[in-house]
Amino acid sequence: MTARPPLSRALKALCVGIIASLAVAVIAASGIFSGATRGTTLFIAYAQNSQPVIDALHLLGRRIEEKTGGEVKVRFFPDSQLGGERELVELLQVGAVDITKVSAGLMESFSPIYGVFSMPFLFEDTGHFYRVMDNPDIMQPIYASTRQNGFVGMGYYDSGSRNFYVKDDPIRSVEDLQGRKIRVMQSEAAIEMMRLLGAVPVAMGQAEVYTAMQQGILDGAENNEFALTIARHAEIAKHYTYTMHTRIPDVVVISNMTLNKLNDEQTAAVYEAMAESIAFQKQAWNEAVAETRQLAIDEFGVNFIDVKLAPFREAVEPMYEALKQYPEQYSLYREIRSTADETE
Repeated sequence: MTARPPLSRALKALCVGIIASLAVAVIAASGIFSGATRGTTLFIAYAQNSQPVIDALHLLGRRIEEKTGGEVKVRFFPDSQLGGERELVELLQVGAVDITKVSAGLMESFSPIYGVFSMPFLFEDTGHFYRVMDNPDIMQPIYASTRQNGFVGMGYYDSGSRNFYVKDDPIRSVEDLQGRKIRVMQSEAAIEMMRLLGAVPVAMGQAEVYTAMQQGILDGAENNEFALTIARHAEIAKHYTYTMHTRIPDVVVISNMTLNKLNDEQTAAVYEAMAESIAFQKQAWNEAVAETRQLAIDEFGVNFIDVKLAPFREAVEPMYEALKQYPEQYSLYREIRSTADETE
């Protein structure tokens, strides 16, 4: 729940300056960047993403152009052309990029309040997740919490729930996790959750998981359904258990510099386009997950398993006791949980 230690100001300025220079070089080589200013041409850059997210970002760009009558143009730098998610946020801070999409897990290093989204079993189900994320009273203060960092949140995209998948004996209970070596993200919350569930957390990059499972370094991992097919982990891991232990949203962020150069009508158009993009991405995500699940069954023979979640929730309860020492995060947790039983 703590932010990473900050770099010295001089070192951070040097790093960001180098990244920005490289980004400008790429932009210049594309033939788009010219002169000291690009006026109202917005640069939307993103790292590697699922197709629903890519499609939603491109819809965002089209709608911005349409709603401003062409006054605001949009250019894309896709698939990590300008770096990964952290680098793209740093480019946002210096105005080299206008809009990008990052995981809320990464946002924790810029604003600790985002760390609440990494806590296990925060959301009751998909409906609860949408109720919270679509509630401006809850989300606007969170989005605004990075303003001093040079950017703010505009909205969110669904990135699904994270669930366990393993090679050998399927996970049907907490007991089935005992001693199993499970890959987790480089996250304090993810590591602590795995320990409380009795598994052995192994933090490593997503690109290493396939080989690690092949070699027996890992017994399994946890991710959404796309890991089974896009990363082809289902070639090795045939048992996928719906624990839905975390549901970490993606966040679309915009530079303060960008907002400062847009007039009121253009700013309103950008936010209207964002709302349409969110609605599109929800439907596209749910359809893509259903297709991916069926592909995993038909092509890879994956066994999907539902379990009783109460024992898993009880096992990680100490994490919420520990959260009490962070009043702002604990207050947000209580606010989110208070909406769990609301009707649509």
